This record gives sequence, structure tokens and C-alpha cells, in this order.
Amino acid sequence: MSEQSKRVVVTGLGAVTPLGCDMETTWRNLLAGKSGAGPITRFDASEFLVRIGCEIKDFDIREYDHLVSPKEAKRIDLNILYALAATAQALSQANLSFAGETEAAERAGIIVGTGIGGMETLYQGHKTYFERGPKRVSPFVATYMLPNMAAGELAIRFNLRGLNFAIISACASGTHTIGEAAEIIRRGDADVMLAVGTEAPIVPSGLAAFHRTGALSTRNDEPEKASRPFDAKRDGFVFGEGAAAMVLESLEHAQARGARILAELVGYGATCDAFHISAPEESGEGAARAMRLALEKAGIRPEEVDYINAHGTSTPLNDKTETLAIKRVFGEAAYSIPISSTKSMIGHLLGAAGVVEGAVCVKTIEEGIIHPTINYEYPDPECDLDYVPWEPRRKRVRYALSNSFGFGGHNATVIFKAFENGA
Repeated sequence: MSEQSKRVVVTGLGAVTPLGCDMETTWRNLLAGKSGAGPITRFDASEFLVRIGCEIKDFDIREYDHLVSPKEAKRIDLNILYALAATAQALSQANLSFAGETEAAERAGIIVGTGIGGMETLYQGHKTYFERGPKRVSPFVATYMLPNMAAGELAIRFNLRGLNFAIISACASGTHTIGEAAEIIRRGDADVMLAVGTEAPIVPSGLAAFHRTGALSTRNDEPEKASRPFDAKRDGFVFGEGAAAMVLESLEHAQARGARILAELVGYGATCDAFHISAPEESGEGAARAMRLALEKAGIRPEEVDYINAHGTSTPLNDKTETLAIKRVFGEAAYSIPISSTKSMIGHLLGAAGVVEGAVCVKTIEEGIIHPTINYEYPDPECDLDYVPWEPRRKRVRYALSNSFGFGGHNATVIFKAFENGA
């Protein structure tokens, strides 16, 4: 088999989300239609016009004290700690460890997708500077504010000596991370790649900045109902945080070590609208091209897709444009494909969203059940597809497609397939 035709499979998943500090808890709460939204507790948001978010609950880094000491944890940015936990979970499920390895570790790499990086570190650094002066700013601000530092720290903690870098493409970062990690394996530059998405943006300056873009929901009195993708009364997304990790391997490597294969990654497409810094191109053609490219790479027809995990942000423009893009690609078949938005429950995890939603696609294939889109109460004539409202749905899913779109016009799509040994 040539390097270019290497098959790429998923062997491990991990997650820290507003619905749970592991993948299984997150998945169960998604199926239950539970919202992770609520009033912001991280800081006093009473003077803000937006006072709600999807925060992580009950996260305890001490559960990972074999990887990071309490002293280190105090100075490491939260986005890295979330990523560390998710990565440890994914490697554990995959039954992989590179501790003490040299040759195997050199064939294992990691890409981290994030929209912002160490925002809490940067915020605290600025706060210290203005309140106490430049001599009191921690030297760790210079390292832990960097978007690439999660990739560097994870490589150190898990002894991953292969390709290592960060992808920063706003809310498309996570899906780009999965797709590019798979391409590295396909071209023969690694046997194992970790695709990780992480974000910890819930700080005062982050909340204020995103509100000023007009992208956030102001439904402060009903936080559980604020994220309502494709609903006619949607008014913006809910700010979220968290991380997810996915172990990708070449099929040969996974089979040689007897790994349990969860799914296969068969398609990846990436494009740019080249239109506007925050608004999607109105025809949906850029997003449609990403989906078409992913279908072409997967070698399947549009009607073979059994499920779409939508970008589904709950903003007026995104949901209308994504619906239009899906119709452009799938034609009449668009009306018969179940579509759901994970963001209806966990909010928008920005750069982490794509890896969380990719992991959800893998779970959907594994278990044959589609999680619902909650808060879909008022049909929008411009969003008239099957969004699996309120209740989960049993369905055999062979091909699952996941979309992510980001500020700057970035579009990314990946397609997962139920693993079949012979094809």
C-alpha cells in the first residue's frame, strides 16, 4: 500500500466539556438533552450585558497529578489543563503510552487546535501589570499565553516526539486539526497523531469582546434555552470552554498492536470564503465546497451520508447559511439526513468545538443513536431541514459528516465511517 493510500482510524477519545469531565459522561448528557448553560460563576458578571456561559463543572486537575504537579498546575493556563486531561483519557482508551520510548515516540505527534490559546494567562498578566506594575508580571505569561504551548506541554507530558504544532483558525481550528493530523499519517510522516482541541476563554475581557461582535445570546434569564440552533428566535451562541482529544493511527499500526478501532476517518475538506472577517458568505458556497471536497476524498455520494453534525452555532447568519450550504451539496437528499447541533447543549467551545463534535460523530457511529438538538421550538422557514429536535433518534450510521466554520471565512469538514476491515 502506498503512503498516500494509508487508511486512518480512530482508537481513542477524551473530553472535558460543560456536560462532563470525560467522554462518556458528556455523551450520556447529550443523549439526555441536558443543557450545560448557566449564569457565569468564574467572575462577577453582574455588570455585563451577557451574563451566561457554558462553564466546566467539577473539573479537578488533581486526578492527573501523575502528569502535572499541584505547583505546576497553578501556573499552567486552564486551556492546557483541559487538554491534558482529555489527552490522557484518549490515550488510555487507545491503550497507548510512549513513556520510556524513543523510536515509537518519534513516530507519534500532536496537533492542538485553539482559537485563542492562553487567554486567562494573558488576562491575569494584564491585570497584574495595571494593578501592580511590570516587575510583578509572571515570566510564565510569556509562555502560557502562546496558542502553541498546549501542543508543547502535551508533547512533554506524554513523550510525543513527532510532528508538533498548533492550528489557529478560529472556530474551524478543531476540525482542521483532525483533518491535518490524518493527512500527516496518510503521507507516512507518523504512525500515531493526537488531534486535540482546547479553549478556556471565559474571562472578563473575552466575554466583553465576543459580546461586542454581536455574536452572543443575551437570553440571560433563560440560559438553558439560550443556545437554540436553527430556531427562528435564536439570537446568538453561548460562550463555552473545554477540550477534546482523538487518537488517530494508520490502520496497519492499529492492527499490528491489536487496537480496538472505533471508526475510520475517510474524508476531509477545507476552504475559505475570502469574504468577511466574521460573517459567512451569504450563498454558502465556501462551506459547500468544503463538504464536496470531503465527500470526494471519502469516495462517496452525498446521499450516502447518514448524519450531519452541524456547526449549528445558534447565530442568525450561520444557521441560515449552513442550511443553504447543505442544500447546495445534498439537494433533495438534504431533507432526509438527520442533522443535530452539539452546541445546543454545550455552547460554542470555539477552537475546541470541532474535536468535540468529531468525537460525537464517532460515538454516533459506534452506538447507532443520534443526539438531539434542544431548544428547537419555533421553525424558521429558512432552516427547514431535519434537526432532530429534542429527542435522540436510533439510526444505523455508516457515514457521519461534521462541519466547522470560523471567523475569517475558514471552512472545514471531516467524514467518519463505521470501520470495515476489508474496505
